[in-house]
Order: sequence, then C-alpha cells, then structure tokens
Amino acid sequence: MRTQTLVLATVLLLSLATSCGQNIPSKEWQINTAIMAAPEEYRSGAKVYGYDTNGAFVTLREGSNAYICLADDPTMEGFATAAYHVDLDAFMARGRALKAAGKSGKEIFDIREKEVKAGTLKMPDKATLCVFNGTVDPETKEIKDPYVRYVFYVPFATGASTGLPTTATPPGHAWLMDAGTHRAHIMITPPQD
Repeated sequence: MRTQTLVLATVLLLSLATSCGQNIPSKEWQINTAIMAAPEEYRSGAKVYGYDTNGAFVTLREGSNAYICLADDPTMEGFATAAYHVDLDAFMARGRALKAAGKSGKEIFDIREKEVKAGTLKMPDKATLCVFNGTVDPETKEIKDPYVRYVFYVPFATGASTGLPTTATPPGHAWLMDAGTHRAHIMITPPQD
C-alpha cells in the first residue's frame, strides 16, 4: 500500500510539473503581451520579466529605457500584465520576495512601510505603474477586451496635500488610495466599454 501511494504521488507530481511547463507561454508571447501595459513610446526598449519553461521568474529581455514590464503570471486566474517606472523596481522586487517567502498582503504592506520609513527600501517620490487586463482568446492567443488602469505613486501623500478624494470614485476620476502611507497612489480607472 505504501509503495502504491508513493507511485501515485510521484505520477501526480510529474503530471503537475508537465502540466505547469505546458502552461508557460512562449518567451515571445510573454514579451509581446507584457509590453502592452507600457505606454507605446516605451514598449520597444522596456525590460521584461516573465517565466521560463519551469515557471521560474526571470528576465526575458533586457531594457534600454525607463520602463519594466511584467508578463502575465501563468499561475494566476485571468490575464494581467503590468509596466512600471524603473525607479519602482526595488520596491516591486521586495514585494515579490516577501510574497515568495509566504508573507500575506498585510505583512508585505507593513514590512515595506517600515523599510521605506527606515530608508532601507528605496521608494521614489513619484513613479508610474500601468496595469493591463484582458481576455486571452483560447484559439488565436490574442488579447480581447484590453483595458489599462493607471497608478501614480506619491508616497505619504494625503487628501489634504493633493486635493484628491481618498475613497473610490466613478471610472475616469482620480482618487488617492492608501493615503498617508509609503504606498499612497493616485488611481485612475478609465470607464470600460
């Protein structure tokens, strides 16, 4: 019985590993869809992070400008890529490392807040993040219903210092999320068609 259980577990692990490897899109597709998050003028020179055939997070393409793009995470449901200013890279990398270490969203927020305040984690005084969503056509692999939302980081900004509301507003209107914290950012969510 023990041998059968071990064999079954091994077969299951191998099939999961094979299945994961087959779900990793090609490097070219990852790059082409990741750069859709960046403003058009930055796409050709943006650095791109994505996933190798084993699912490891890697650099897919070096960059030559101020943008870094993230390919869609194949382990997450739905399709989303992102692009951010290079000055946010240390902040974003720290978040990825903490997540990989098993930290919760709240723990990641609190740890980075403490580190930014202590000066051990670099957070720019302003920087942009663009998040691109859509639906992948299962046959053509084209992105349908593309949609971009904009985030402008302004650490420790408040409603009073910006004149912006600090609660969600209707689509197309700007508002300040996480006001007063290291992660204060202006959200602009355009209306969807």
